[in-house]
Amino acid sequence: MTCGDRAAAANWLLKLTLLSLAAAWGSALRLQGNAYDGLLVAINPQVPEDQKLIANIKEMITEASFYLFNATQRRVYFQNIKILIPTTWKANNYGRPQHESYEKAEVIVAAPYWKHGDEPYTLQYGECGNMGKYIHFTPNFLVNDYLIHVYGSRGRVFVHEWAHLRWGVFDEYDNERPFYITGQNQVKVTRCASDLTGIYVCEKISCTQGNCVINQLTGLFKEGCAFIPERTQTAKSSIMYMQSLSSVVEFCNESNHNREAPNLQNRMCDYRSTWDVIISSTDFNNTLPRTNTSLPPPPTFSLLQKRHRIICLVLDVSDSMNGDDRINRLRQAAELYLLQIVEDNSYVGIVIFSNEGEIRTQLHQIVNEDIRKQLASYLPTAPSSGGTNICAGLQLGYEVIKKQDGNIYGSEIILLTNGEDSRINECFSNVINSGSIIHTIALGPSAAKEVEQLARETGGLTFFASDRLDSNDLIDGFSGISSRSGDTFNHSIQIESAGERTESYKQFSRTVTIDSTVGKDTFFVVTWQIAEPPTITLLDPSGKNYTNKDFEVDTVLQVARLQIPGIAKIGEWTYALTNTHLSPQVVTMTVTSRAANSTIPAVTVKAHMSSDRNEYPRPMVVYARVSQGLSPILGANVTAIIKPGNGDPVILELLDNGAGSDIVKNDGVYSKYFYSFSENGRYNLKVRVQRANKTVRPHPTVLWSHSMYMPGYIENGKIQMNPPRPSVIRNEDIQTTVDGFSRTASGGSFIVFAVPTRPHIDVFPPCKIIDLDAKTADDMIILSWTASGDDLDQGQAASYEIRTSESPLELRDNFDNAILVNTSTLTPQRAGFKEIFVFKPDAFATENITTIYVAVRAIDKASLHSDISNIAQAVKFVPQMDYLTADIEHNVSTIVLIGGGLLTAVCLIISAILCALKKKKEVIITETATKLL
Repeated sequence: MTCGDRAAAANWLLKLTLLSLAAAWGSALRLQGNAYDGLLVAINPQVPEDQKLIANIKEMITEASFYLFNATQRRVYFQNIKILIPTTWKANNYGRPQHESYEKAEVIVAAPYWKHGDEPYTLQYGECGNMGKYIHFTPNFLVNDYLIHVYGSRGRVFVHEWAHLRWGVFDEYDNERPFYITGQNQVKVTRCASDLTGIYVCEKISCTQGNCVINQLTGLFKEGCAFIPERTQTAKSSIMYMQSLSSVVEFCNESNHNREAPNLQNRMCDYRSTWDVIISSTDFNNTLPRTNTSLPPPPTFSLLQKRHRIICLVLDVSDSMNGDDRINRLRQAAELYLLQIVEDNSYVGIVIFSNEGEIRTQLHQIVNEDIRKQLASYLPTAPSSGGTNICAGLQLGYEVIKKQDGNIYGSEIILLTNGEDSRINECFSNVINSGSIIHTIALGPSAAKEVEQLARETGGLTFFASDRLDSNDLIDGFSGISSRSGDTFNHSIQIESAGERTESYKQFSRTVTIDSTVGKDTFFVVTWQIAEPPTITLLDPSGKNYTNKDFEVDTVLQVARLQIPGIAKIGEWTYALTNTHLSPQVVTMTVTSRAANSTIPAVTVKAHMSSDRNEYPRPMVVYARVSQGLSPILGANVTAIIKPGNGDPVILELLDNGAGSDIVKNDGVYSKYFYSFSENGRYNLKVRVQRANKTVRPHPTVLWSHSMYMPGYIENGKIQMNPPRPSVIRNEDIQTTVDGFSRTASGGSFIVFAVPTRPHIDVFPPCKIIDLDAKTADDMIILSWTASGDDLDQGQAASYEIRTSESPLELRDNFDNAILVNTSTLTPQRAGFKEIFVFKPDAFATENITTIYVAVRAIDKASLHSDISNIAQAVKFVPQMDYLTADIEHNVSTIVLIGGGLLTAVCLIISAILCALKKKKEVIITETATKLL
């Protein structure tokens, strides 16, 4: 975590975070000895069947295994790989998955919706050392060999991405800052390991005479200049810079790490080398290099395919379900699940249990609305008088599932329980080893504490619903259990979930937005507490009014449901629920829908905490990923609602601003620190997302953790240019009108322990600043960053401490002894606001000092200080220096373009040599090109 940690606890926290993330994301991947066992690769259902994909996946990972083994100095390799085949492909005697699902895969194969090209990348929004979410390869990357010339062999690319995913390291290049000025006032390429050789070439026709031209304001090359490496090298590193070169077989280490380069590895990992971060991971705590000289065996592959979704509801009806309207709330939520949430063609059965279990109905395949209603009729109507025997319910659930085809592999159980159960450990081993997935919903404060363990061990989801009647948490929990096959087109999407205690003859009203990506199977569902329903008024965007007479009303279950025929109208829908009774009561509204078009993904929200178990005072991070397909949605208003078992909820605004807990700006992942723990026990997370209609300028996805697109190579004295990198944004999409939308999503539950009794002392310092930037103007330095808070990223810091040094390592390792900057005129703003501070450093008065480093930390009113910020480089550019000719060691020699079929392969000319386009893509170097060191 970024804020509040001390060095002594860093390793412990890293281990706990990694383990928690693995549990939270349900990863079955394990390091057994020196071998990774259980790596899961999943193919998206939208990918057309192509057996070449499977063959190339096998070939890629086999090559990667040996490459990884050598790169980690004979420490780790891949052993058993599982490839999950989508149900949209024809059956082919594939094995049956157990806990595996598309959303739990470490590697996905899918085509992006927007034009991101075929660049492999890793979704990585945690801090240095934290595991990423998944690696994404496109089918085109895997089957078309022409991309090998651009990125290198697929196995090498896999290892580059694996380092992002597994060990949380970052790229050693930077597309935004491809060059930098060294402390010796020289222009160099942003990279790690400085012994790679090559030359500068201007790719843009606009370049003056084809030369790489210095910008006199920045001292760097103008846009269009690129570094072209020689294909044949002796340099062995680094895999996180240019793995495509055959000589590169190592990660950058302390002996060759370039601390000056303004890359993300330096910024995010406090100038530690890639290998230092990797070797410090939990993978290598007890993993020693293999001592024998033989290579590891090649990995083995299992092909798995799930044919149908099979679910059994296992519902607690013990005497603990009496009170707080629990049985009726269970029926309302489970009925909504059966009628609206579970996907067509799924098989569903129902079991209830108290001291003993009872089969309410065997499996039924959902092929029409009548089957859905029939299943709902089997839901329990009253609690029993017995105790709680969860094992009895699970055992009967397995019996129901086995009647389908004699197997329970890959099946799912939704276990809802309210009571404690001292006998649950008796069936733990059998359940975990059964091959089924257990989703758990803990209802009320007394639900068995062990049920979350079942979900974690089987890759299931966990939910918690308190007895607060206005929470709607039970409905949210059931709504959050959809198929995790990757087929989001058939998923039910929660548009709205809200409730309020409404006084007599008062009104609860809100507006929700139906956007163009949804509208099919749209339901408006109202619940209440007293026998007769509230007065319902629903107004659609065209002005049509729906009232009670249009709803299907169940006064016994206290539910009113309206299904909008066809595709619901796009725009704002306004509802008002009026309590017509003399007593106050809780009324709720839930709105669900599905994708309107089978080819256009709906906007979705996935929310989760940074871990599913947390010990005070370690803060947590709330994450909400808002996307359409794999494309991020920007500019949304995202609110997290975190509810303890008792007490009031905590409301947090989540941000995607690249500051505080948000590592990557504009990636569609919104986040915020959470530290307001009021009690021990379970907490529930819910996220609300809204965005109004607006005209926006699309942002390209910031693929921070991605494989480097090589513009070309020097081979045998000739420059061979690759095709230009595909543009992320099309010209016609420079500005576009984006629909407004509403979404609500459950982020599941988490458990907090060791919370002290109140009052709490202030133990949370300001958050680490991660976006410090420095620019120079004459002899002044202009700093900018996002304001930290008093407690993490909330509130307002008391002061800032800014220090400078000629060495980034002095700031990192000896901050207190670096040169202090006078900040008496600087008053911190509230967290999230932009800070700007200008000062004149004494160092620039010395003519031979042109580069200094700056870092800042925030201090709160309790004198707690943040961790040291990222270190910014400030360069005083000396325009008199000619970077192209001043130092022959770093000179770019005359390069003449006499061929090239690509428009972007342009010439770098010093002498007046004719530049002509020919059919072959090559540039002949007519004069000796000095190597760039």
